[in-house]
Amino acid sequence: MFVPIDYIIGGPKMAGQGWRMLVECLSVGRGITLPSNSTGGVKSVAMATGAYAHIRRQFKISIGKMEGIEEPLARIAGNAYVMDAAASLITYGIMLGEKPAVLSAIVKYHCTHRGQQSIIDAMDITGGKGIMLGESNFLARAYQGAPIAITVEGANILTRSMMIFGQGAIRCHPYVLEEMAAAQSNDVNAFDKLLFKHIGHVGSNKVRSFWLGLTRGLTSSTPTGDATKRYYQHLNRLSANLALLSDVSMAVLGGSLKRRERISARLGDVLSQLYLASAVLKRYDDEGRHEADLPLVHWGVQDALYKAEQAMDDLLKNFPNRLVAGLLNVVIFPTGRHYHAPSDKLDHKVAKILQVPSATRSRIGRGQYLTPSEHNPVGLLEEALLDVIAADPIHQRICKELGKNLPFTRLDELAHNALAKGLIDKDEAAILVKAEASRLRSINVDDFEPEELATQPVKLPEKVRKVEAA
Repeated sequence: MFVPIDYIIGGPKMAGQGWRMLVECLSVGRGITLPSNSTGGVKSVAMATGAYAHIRRQFKISIGKMEGIEEPLARIAGNAYVMDAAASLITYGIMLGEKPAVLSAIVKYHCTHRGQQSIIDAMDITGGKGIMLGESNFLARAYQGAPIAITVEGANILTRSMMIFGQGAIRCHPYVLEEMAAAQSNDVNAFDKLLFKHIGHVGSNKVRSFWLGLTRGLTSSTPTGDATKRYYQHLNRLSANLALLSDVSMAVLGGSLKRRERISARLGDVLSQLYLASAVLKRYDDEGRHEADLPLVHWGVQDALYKAEQAMDDLLKNFPNRLVAGLLNVVIFPTGRHYHAPSDKLDHKVAKILQVPSATRSRIGRGQYLTPSEHNPVGLLEEALLDVIAADPIHQRICKELGKNLPFTRLDELAHNALAKGLIDKDEAAILVKAEASRLRSINVDDFEPEELATQPVKLPEKVRKVEAA
């Protein structure tokens, strides 16, 4: 094959620049495609799984009210909110013309990783509904596809252990990149000025880290005085901690830092959690600071703060220079660790959001196709949720009239009997009948006739048969 040299993108002068062009495009592409796919998938999964958890009943109660189900359901809801915030924020940056290489690595890793974990949680909740392949299965294909997103455009292990902090340490530092440029150009005066500024920067971060650790960030400024005020102060503290840890790690470990992948990964984890928490706070502000959304905000930020602090603690426990690690521990954790993962009480509030139609729930599922149709099982589950909620008070009234705690099953038979006894009218009976049809459609798995599953003989084309005969 002959390819003229003029066919090179940018012409002959760009020959040999293919790798650079690829990396520049990757910094933008990986910030859009995979994060948005994972986020959209989790948002649909969140809506469908929340609806299913309310519709499906066991022991005469919705499984969504069971604490064992609330735990993974809260993770799904929280991750959907956090991922949408993170993916939207980087998209805004790209629309402004930025090429955020570090942030695109963060968003790619965390959206695909959280997406996979959320789908696993949804499979645990739905049980057989999630594993039986068929037209009504809304999970299995996403479950099968999750490892693809984990692997491509920078495998997640590589992204976390080398790329996030490896790129960010130089790109995001106020002095390191300029120091490297000065050293390469043998500009001693410029290098000396930058070095002294760098030393002052380290000293300032050490003082800030210790002071903000003592006060738990109470003295730092915030843009708001509402329920999210303390989160901004906590992020100020952790930002100072990360800056100090980064400088000390680079100074002590030097070039070996790139081979200390678990150290680099933990520093990247802190940076990532700071970004995710910031994205959540920005989303809350951009959407009008709705008080009903606060459980999701609390969950997202508390999860990020806890994981960031855990990453710093693990880093110090495994830092190669134990003397330096001890000194850093005093500066960063002068009064010990303080952050906790979202509580059971908060999980309960967040899980409930996915099970009851509301403006907050709609914001979680924004942009998703939820119209009920034959080939949209997520939309059918949304319709079934409304049908079941409409039938619930009628069912409770019948139970009260009869003095029995009847199971929420065979609602069509219940409607016929209650109508005959004059306990309900025809409209209410119709609601119960429709709810039963929707309920069965939602919880039943796909089934097939044995003939459909049997191996069918393959009919070869005429040309192939002639060749084999010859």
